[in-house]
Amino acid sequence: MAEQRNKGPGRVLVAIYGVFALSAGARASVQIAAKFHEAPLAYSLSALAAVVYLVATVALARSGETARRVAFAAVGFELLGVLTVGTLSVFDPEAFPDATVWSDYGQGYGYVPLVLPVVGLFWLWRTSRRPAS
Repeated sequence: MAEQRNKGPGRVLVAIYGVFALSAGARASVQIAAKFHEAPLAYSLSALAAVVYLVATVALARSGETARRVAFAAVGFELLGVLTVGTLSVFDPEAFPDATVWSDYGQGYGYVPLVLPVVGLFWLWRTSRRPAS
């Protein structure tokens, strides 16, 4: 049942996404304000990550079919982002003179950015298939 998405373990997922939205947003804000000219791509990607985490947080916290679809899109985009940026940062480190949240598959954050969307997508899939009680 979709209503169960934001209950129990779903609340923990919402909290983790909220923490990542705040931390990525704070990091991007400082980087952009202080030294944007040094690594504009990296700092812009950090800001994008913050927006994605914020959208995922709100969508995961809300009930309803539209929120579920937005959550799937945000979390799926997050996985695509971390895989793309992670791969590019490993194979072309010069393109990223400073790290982003998703660089090296989230190494700077203990690889949580790599694991989190997998867990998020699994949770969304599992709760969307739960029969109504």
